[in-house]
Amino acid sequence: MQQIATNKPVVLVTGAGGQLGQCLQALITQTPGLPYQFIFMGSSQFNLTCPEQAETIMRQLMPYAVINCAAYTQVDNAEKEPEAAYFTNATGVAYLARECAHCNALLLHISTDFVFDGCANIPYSESHPANPKGIYARSKLDGEHLALRFNPHTLIIRTSWLYSPYGKNFVKTMLRLGLERTELRVVYDQTGSPTYAPDLAIALVHILGFREQIRHGNIYHYANTGIASWYDLAVETLSISGIACTVVPIQTQEYPTPAQRPHYSVLNTKKIRSDFNLFIPYWRHSLQNCLAHLQNNGETS
Repeated sequence: MQQIATNKPVVLVTGAGGQLGQCLQALITQTPGLPYQFIFMGSSQFNLTCPEQAETIMRQLMPYAVINCAAYTQVDNAEKEPEAAYFTNATGVAYLARECAHCNALLLHISTDFVFDGCANIPYSESHPANPKGIYARSKLDGEHLALRFNPHTLIIRTSWLYSPYGKNFVKTMLRLGLERTELRVVYDQTGSPTYAPDLAIALVHILGFREQIRHGNIYHYANTGIASWYDLAVETLSISGIACTVVPIQTQEYPTPAQRPHYSVLNTKKIRSDFNLFIPYWRHSLQNCLAHLQNNGETS
């Protein structure tokens, strides 16, 4: 385990191998002088489904805060293996929250727009009733409830349509397929807010500075500003990258999936911007940053 610097409060990041975890690692590397020591652990080091491991690690580190990026995110596979989804997204979160309470640690728990049914026509606020429609969605909502039950000093952050320079995501898939094919068919009747994971990582580190002011058991929404369909996001990705591939808009029913997706999942971010004095970039600007990063690293050609 990474050596602990006793003069700085420890922030444990679980799910370090995922998109958001990798973005946090990159941010910390590029931001010297932060008043925390970050400890990053992937699933092989910190398995949410193993309560004994959670207890051992948490009581050794006694962290100031935990950013839980670990999750079962295979939305369609969750319909076939619900136990795995619930074990990580709900039961495992309960184990972690219980240990956070023992250590008096703030838990920043990442959740999802999938907790809503997609039937709204205005951006979802935090107070809007949740109504999940699939196994993944229900497991994430149960995880929220358990996190708040076992550790009152928990802050839930729901986000949507996460992408980044790391791992597998929609933007990178569009880049790859756009270079391989002359035409792509992408749904246009699912609307949301794309979220650039490095922007969310910056917000999470910023929020740590408000630890003592955070009200217990609060929920926030974070996504880049603006609204897009998957079709819009695909078109913009290929256009910015200069890839000559035609994108054809299709309806959701023409691309059936095992799990139901919300047709509308735009998140209202007024609360998080106001409470933490956050600036959230417009989604197209953040997409440009992502594509520039990929190009600079030779990943878009």
